[in-house]
Amino acid sequence: MGSVNTTTRKKNCSQQLPVHTGTMVNSCGLLTLQREPVPLKSIEVELEVRDHVATVVSTLNYENKEDKPLEAVFVFPLPGDAAVCHFSAQIGQTQIVAEVKEKQKAREEYDDALSSGQQAFLLEESDESPDIFSLHVGSLPPGESASIRLEYVTELAVQADDGLRFCLPAVLNPRYQPQGSEGAGVQVTSVPASLVPYSLSFSARVSSPRPVSKVESNCSLDPLQYLNTDQTQATVKLAAGHKFDRDVELLIYYKDAHQPTAVVEAGQASAEPGSLMGDPVVMVSLYPEFPQSVMSSMASCGEFVLLMDRSGSMSNTRIRSAKDTLLLLLKSLPMGCYFNIYSFGSRYEHIFPKSVEYSQQTMEEALKKVEQMEADLGGTEILEPLKHIYSQPCIQNQPRQLFVFTDGEVGNTKEVIDLVKKNSGSHRCFSFGIGEGASSALINGMAKEGGGDAQFITGTDRMQPKVMQSLRFALQPAVVDISVTWDLPKEVSVTVLSPPITALFQGQRSLIYAQLTGQSSEAAEGCVTLKYSLAGHPSENQLHFSLRPAEDTGLTVHRLGARNLIRSLEMEERDRRGQQDGGVKEKVVQLSVQSGVSSSFTAFIAVNKDNSEVIQGPLVRRNIPTPCTFPILKSSGRHKSAFRNFQGRSGRHPSPKCAREMCASPVMYEETETVCASPVMYEEIETDGFPMMEEENQSRKSAVPEQPPRDPLLQLVSLQEASGCWLLDAALAAALGKTNEEVEKSKPEKASSEVWATILALIWLHGFKMDAKDEWELLAMKAASWLRAQNAPCVSECVDAGNVLLGCSVKKEALGL
Repeated sequence: MGSVNTTTRKKNCSQQLPVHTGTMVNSCGLLTLQREPVPLKSIEVELEVRDHVATVVSTLNYENKEDKPLEAVFVFPLPGDAAVCHFSAQIGQTQIVAEVKEKQKAREEYDDALSSGQQAFLLEESDESPDIFSLHVGSLPPGESASIRLEYVTELAVQADDGLRFCLPAVLNPRYQPQGSEGAGVQVTSVPASLVPYSLSFSARVSSPRPVSKVESNCSLDPLQYLNTDQTQATVKLAAGHKFDRDVELLIYYKDAHQPTAVVEAGQASAEPGSLMGDPVVMVSLYPEFPQSVMSSMASCGEFVLLMDRSGSMSNTRIRSAKDTLLLLLKSLPMGCYFNIYSFGSRYEHIFPKSVEYSQQTMEEALKKVEQMEADLGGTEILEPLKHIYSQPCIQNQPRQLFVFTDGEVGNTKEVIDLVKKNSGSHRCFSFGIGEGASSALINGMAKEGGGDAQFITGTDRMQPKVMQSLRFALQPAVVDISVTWDLPKEVSVTVLSPPITALFQGQRSLIYAQLTGQSSEAAEGCVTLKYSLAGHPSENQLHFSLRPAEDTGLTVHRLGARNLIRSLEMEERDRRGQQDGGVKEKVVQLSVQSGVSSSFTAFIAVNKDNSEVIQGPLVRRNIPTPCTFPILKSSGRHKSAFRNFQGRSGRHPSPKCAREMCASPVMYEETETVCASPVMYEEIETDGFPMMEEENQSRKSAVPEQPPRDPLLQLVSLQEASGCWLLDAALAAALGKTNEEVEKSKPEKASSEVWATILALIWLHGFKMDAKDEWELLAMKAASWLRAQNAPCVSECVDAGNVLLGCSVKKEALGL
């Protein structure tokens, strides 16, 4: 099921040049089941959640059932902000724990071990994106088994409903590598989710000072089991038979709202005092609460730039949902603001040459264009439209707010994030990852560097409430002059490990990691103060905490702190590339080795030195397939450059000629159009330049639903004017489920038709659509403020008559009147 590369190892020869050894299905590396066994048999994942921090232990079980020694290569996704902190291999009774070393050194050590007949294991982060790793299991002799253990720690994101989100990425869709972009791209062997040949088991244990109220998932779970009477500890398991058609997402809810906390963790006894691992580290979680008076005053200005992914992989339900979301967004924008809509694939388009003032005319023009949008622009090239947006001059007194909608199948993640960061002073960036396998590194990275908020929309999630939550954030007055000060005993000094806080939102968590150097007494206390200014009002939040280290957190906080610092330094190194970098890369390597946390410049390497038997014969390479879920759609993608090669450990790339002969690999070069055919002929279908099997295409074709009838809520929303009012006409009557005559006849005599229509629409929303209030609340506020501005004489009469007509009992006050 993976692509076969037979490789005879010799020191310093080019390891990546495969010899074509068999018939392949297509260039995504999919092979017929009978032709090739996959040495990876099962993956077991154990998750431990403590409050809002997760430790994940994955065990990958390999077995070589062939008669030749193997090298198994597996490229797989991890959360983009994970701190990978342990990697080991168990062969029989022997356990080998890997060390972190500079990446090139680790690769050379791996190659040397294999060429001298030893077993070796290599784990490295992709150069392009921190959410993709490759694992090489080298020299697995015939009949032998190996268990690989991989451990990482990560923070859980707070959702709008106060849930904590954990995502175990199981799907890795091909990432589109634009022509001429830096970096080599990543080679992935992909298969449709239904054909994944290994199993997944997943269990989670949750503990918190507060009771666990529920755990939800997009996958089938066995029932939640409480481990104690106060319900502060619980376990949950994934039901058997996970299909690999989606990432495994858990939403964890605690009984009380999140409280500010500080956890101090003792340093490692064996590490040098004064070093990051030797000193205590504190993790501070702050949840700023803003005054209600400020929160209710939504901004009536801003430049809203909406950037929509229209690559082939956004087809069907994704693009429909995105269009409905654009409708809601456009109706909810305040009068007086400016806006524009861009869409992108292999090229980009914009509705207006530059941002225009929001009015009935510009809104209608934009909605007409949105209605015609399809997922027909080819690959996912997000860098060029971003450059164009940032090159446009900002409009005075209209702060720029960028909303990016993408399935995140982008190969040049770091370039995109660096560009957002470079322009962070001139805008806020809100990002939305759509569908399974959206790159967490891209979506979280853009929002973090752009001072905005990130949301993920997977499975049956509705996109609209998440996007409207972000629009609320964008309409909040920007928080400025943010500073953090520490008050500690005079013998203790503080070194902050996290980047400065650049954005604060109501109810959202801000995390700060800091190293505490120096001795303090057991009873000593510290205090951290967050100061900021909101709508001209200076505010502050204070948190007092004990300096006594918490029990049994292990080194979790240290590793998360180190990961924060490593990511900041990596970004600094990219900024300085080509200049005197002042040894930033060396600092990252040193910090990564010292903390045991992976980075883009290091890798985990383990060599089995106990094994006295030399493994004979050439190694056969087996690429372990990764599930992907790309939709099947003929796209107009002009490029076939998809994944290019994951750097071979020798650092060389195959020549285009070799590429033509190595159709086993998913690598597509511009120079070659070759697709290898198997005895079973599969027609090649393009999606973002990725071939798919015709069999799977047929099954998807039959599953594509007819255009569904429009949702009644969206029907009503689509009729609202830019000013916030509705017009009294047959379309409104139909949306309310009435005839035109019924609506006209019930209108109080003194009421104008627009006031009557608008009150009816508001009553219908409050009476029938309270479950979707998150989606229409902003446009209803706009309608209410339009009504107040009319000073209409007979509002109460209209509300009473409207309730009678629609069979509701909504109070005038509930409508905001």
